[in-house]
Amino acid sequence: MVKREHYISRIRSFYESDLIKVITGIRRCGKTVVLKQVKDEIEANGKKCLMLDFDIHSTRKEIPDAEALISYVNDYISEEKLYLFLDEVQNVIGWNEACRTLRLLNCSVFITGSNSKLLSKEFTKELSGRYISFRVRPFVYREAKQYMDELKRSFDINDYLVWGGFPAMLEQSDIDSKKRYLNDLNDTIVYNDLENRYKIRKNDIFEKLVDYVLVSNARVFSAKSISDYMKGQNVSISVPTVIKYLEYLKEAYVIMDIKLYSSKAKAPLNYYYKIYDEDVSFNSIRKMGNRYDLTHNLENIVLNELLFMGYEVSVYANKGREIDFRAEKDGKVYLVQVAYSVVEDKAYEREFSAFSGIDNSVKKILITADDIDFSTSTVYHYKLKDFLFMNEL
Repeated sequence: MVKREHYISRIRSFYESDLIKVITGIRRCGKTVVLKQVKDEIEANGKKCLMLDFDIHSTRKEIPDAEALISYVNDYISEEKLYLFLDEVQNVIGWNEACRTLRLLNCSVFITGSNSKLLSKEFTKELSGRYISFRVRPFVYREAKQYMDELKRSFDINDYLVWGGFPAMLEQSDIDSKKRYLNDLNDTIVYNDLENRYKIRKNDIFEKLVDYVLVSNARVFSAKSISDYMKGQNVSISVPTVIKYLEYLKEAYVIMDIKLYSSKAKAPLNYYYKIYDEDVSFNSIRKMGNRYDLTHNLENIVLNELLFMGYEVSVYANKGREIDFRAEKDGKVYLVQVAYSVVEDKAYEREFSAFSGIDNSVKKILITADDIDFSTSTVYHYKLKDFLFMNEL
């Protein structure tokens, strides 16, 4: 199994903290694996650990509520610090009260929760600032490739552009199995989790909006433009309802919205943004046949990699021309343009001209799937196959 050191390294400095460590993220992205890997590391250092998995029926039956959980854990508490790991903790009635209590009883508490019942806004509401959260995402390419190497299966960049990085998807042996797994996961998140959780009555409208948004990743949107498009498809939906539905998708980590950075205002514009899928498979399973959207999926995975590297990302407006990403970290700013190929003259002119008028104080980068180096004196060309293994721009 791939050790997800990228996430563990961020959690490590909080091992001794009395803050509740919340490992969060979309369903099936590997939260439980990260939780177990943290436990194994702490246990290997001779520390006392206790892990409870509330997905297991017998555990839920024995420990149904906060009082039972506190009583159960109390039997393990001593002068030696206890490292407590609670998987799918939302299945415990009053879990928040139990966690707030246990963090004060010489316990270092780590939890995960299903996004169907424990979304990002619940942490603030239920744990009242006594937590720190760590968001886990599906595999980036280097992790997916490492896992497939362990499974002794081939997996190239085009596979990743289509099927993304959900760990269990990689375990499927053929395309039909991949599609079946991903469709079931989509149904669980969209139909079971969100429609049931928010008691959405107009399911057909919600599902049409979700399909449109997820198949249109890496496009510029406003809530009004989505509402107008839906009306053009004879689906009546108000702007406030669009905003509400998009918030549901963001809360469940299905989509990300990236704001437009205004070079004039020197700040993001909140009303104008691009929407990206958490995993490009959400686009691919909505395509007919094998006409996959490699161009927009490529841009989507470049965003995922930039976030993985720790950059703050926005879309950059350069005097009416859009540059895909403005990436900033440690006071350094990079402008990143993404294209599938610039072999054709029109594509070359379009992508390079996006940088027109920008001085060389900012590093300008073009990322494509081409094998030829198209770098110029002012623009660095990164081949996708190299970029996917980079740690810094």
